[in-house]
Amino acid sequence: MIARDFPGMADVDSSFLLFCREIKKDITVVLSGECSDEIFAGYPWFFREDALNSNTFPWSIAIKERQELLNPEISSKVNLKEYIDCRYKQSLDKIEFLETDSPETREKRKITYLTQNWFMQTLLDRTDRMSMSNGLEVRVPFCDYRIVEYLWNIPWEMKALNGREKGLLRYVVKDLLPDEIINRKKSPYPKTHNPNYLQKVKQELTNIMNQKNAPIKTLLNEKYIKEIIETDGKAFTRPWFGQLMTGPQLMAYLTQVNMWLETYQPKIEIRN
Repeated sequence: MIARDFPGMADVDSSFLLFCREIKKDITVVLSGECSDEIFAGYPWFFREDALNSNTFPWSIAIKERQELLNPEISSKVNLKEYIDCRYKQSLDKIEFLETDSPETREKRKITYLTQNWFMQTLLDRTDRMSMSNGLEVRVPFCDYRIVEYLWNIPWEMKALNGREKGLLRYVVKDLLPDEIINRKKSPYPKTHNPNYLQKVKQELTNIMNQKNAPIKTLLNEKYIKEIIETDGKAFTRPWFGQLMTGPQLMAYLTQVNMWLETYQPKIEIRN
């Protein structure tokens, strides 16, 4: 949280922070493949019907569950869905289509635009902050604006060549990499689902909820938070962010929020 300066993506952040720390021991400047998923259609939501038909940002579908996390008094005054729907529509209104776009390409432009202008920004910020906190300089060649602009206008049928995520990229580098890499199934960001991590974040959040003056308690539905803790996170059924942040990561995130509130002591006002 300190390195990022605000609550982030829990162990997705911390594992990268530690990874960069180890690399920095021997190297100062590195290349990263960050942004290739966003411009080459590498995420599951480019292909999954439930994400494509969700009518919201595909990495944060859990709107109802998020609303339920709030203190009922706050929840009655803050309509998360209304705000998210507004931002979603504003984003879609900015998309420019080509006359030559096929119906499928038009639809995929929408999710590509959302991914590049929202999700990609978050990951770039994460990469920059986690690496520079360790004095490691990360270069992201896939984020070169010329590549991004060029790929924006490539028809979907070509970008998802052979119906696969990163299909075009796989084809372009097929003579540069071994077949076992070219044809392997995409794997998410590497994480270790260590039961000790669950117990640690569970205890941290429990300690916070047991504190009388913990700042986050005024914002949360305590009954629901205790249910999440008691079920090891299973009471929150959808990933919090993207495809990786589930119950343990939500507990870690809420712990970060409390730490952020304690550190910066922002004044929060809810106006009717």
